[in-house]
Amino acid sequence: MTKLRVLALVHRHLIPPATVDEGTDVTSAPWRTEYDVISTLTAMGHEVRPLGVHDDLGEIRRLADEWKPHIAFNLLEGFDDVTIFDQNVVSHLELLKLPYTGCNPRGLLMARDKSLSKKLLAYHRIAVPEFEVCRIGRPIRRHKRLTFPLIVKSLTQEASIGISQASVVDTDEKLNERVTFIHESIGTAAIVEQYIEGRELYVGVIGNQVLQALPVWELFFTNMPEGSKRIATDRVKWSVKYQKKYGIDSGPAVELADGQAEKIQHLCKRAYRGLELSGYARIDLRLDEGGNAWVLEANPNPQIAKGEDFAASAEKVGLSYEGVLQRIINLGLRWQPESFA
Repeated sequence: MTKLRVLALVHRHLIPPATVDEGTDVTSAPWRTEYDVISTLTAMGHEVRPLGVHDDLGEIRRLADEWKPHIAFNLLEGFDDVTIFDQNVVSHLELLKLPYTGCNPRGLLMARDKSLSKKLLAYHRIAVPEFEVCRIGRPIRRHKRLTFPLIVKSLTQEASIGISQASVVDTDEKLNERVTFIHESIGTAAIVEQYIEGRELYVGVIGNQVLQALPVWELFFTNMPEGSKRIATDRVKWSVKYQKKYGIDSGPAVELADGQAEKIQHLCKRAYRGLELSGYARIDLRLDEGGNAWVLEANPNPQIAKGEDFAASAEKVGLSYEGVLQRIINLGLRWQPESFA
């Protein structure tokens, strides 16, 4: 394996310590992913230099000129506290002709906007829920094609930000309240989707032109209170206490019909290609009671901490954590921006 100079781009408040004391619970640290990636790549023999980024691209250019990294490992989820600006950072890397890991800017643009991505997926005859966008400052009106129950989300935010049990609504009054909450608390437009009752599934996909779909993963809700919707809320995803209390866990999907896993994996690769993604991504789906898979959204550059869903599903097919990171780097080194232009 060739030893590389890797510039790790991280948010400035998530620069991990060079070493951690024995007994430190890294899994609960906000810089867990950054630490796992940087420490693992270093242990593999690569020379890794983390760079904290907030609102200045100049440091990236300076290090690119002076240190001449072989590749930038992109762990940014925005720029200057704006989520959708992550695509602009990647565009800057392309202008510098600095190879980078993860998704290309066009794929980021199309996937981050849940409305645009659903339109593209529908064009490719991939089943997506009916939806409508409610923009800030405009009247909130429900189209007649949208029947209750509905789920209200931020149009562009990820990581279940703004999603709670109250996000699923069954009256126009509750719909208006929730859309207003997204507008005022999250500060983005809201997307109102048909709520699909069923199972929460994820599929990791890795590759540029040749794609590998990882095993179908499922989010399990073992002890949820009666009447609760089985959805990936903010607390379901990030509160360890909440997860333990209600028996929330994830793992390989169970009791799928014969051949269904392969069909879902194929569907996810179609979605990945339809949105022109590259590097690696996670496709989120719902499986309804009739066995129909609905694509909810695509998440480029998903969480890749050691032991989390993407890495754990890769391990199920014999791809170690080190192997995942090296594959991501190799894909970045091979990516040619003009190939998708």
